[in-house]
Amino acid sequence: MRASGSTATFGGLAQFDPEPELDQKRPVHAKVLFGPFCLLPTQFLLREGDRPVPLGSRALEILIALLERRGELVSNQDLMARVWPNVFVEPANLTVHISALRRALRDGRDGHRFIVNIPGRGYCFVASVDVAGHEN
Repeated sequence: MRASGSTATFGGLAQFDPEPELDQKRPVHAKVLFGPFCLLPTQFLLREGDRPVPLGSRALEILIALLERRGELVSNQDLMARVWPNVFVEPANLTVHISALRRALRDGRDGHRFIVNIPGRGYCFVASVDVAGHEN
């Protein structure tokens, strides 16, 4: 399933676009809403209500990568290349950061399901997302 609708950019990549371009600029004030959370990618910040969610930069980068391709399988290799570019890391590093991300999101609790694992293949962001846009 490919997401349709809004296009936003995070981390220099076009989001929700089947052919992202690497040299696009981030929009000003873009935010992504899902469940009780609000991701402010230009600020590299995840909030729950008015409260910042304590999350490391690698877990945030994983979240952004999954949101960019919500509803699609993002391979373990793609995530590792995104989060640790030009560095070899053990797959266990990805697992550790996904676990931290799921804990921060309380994934699987209170009726909220955000990230699904396809064992040995990758992860998929499955929750509904609302993208608010480009304010100048």
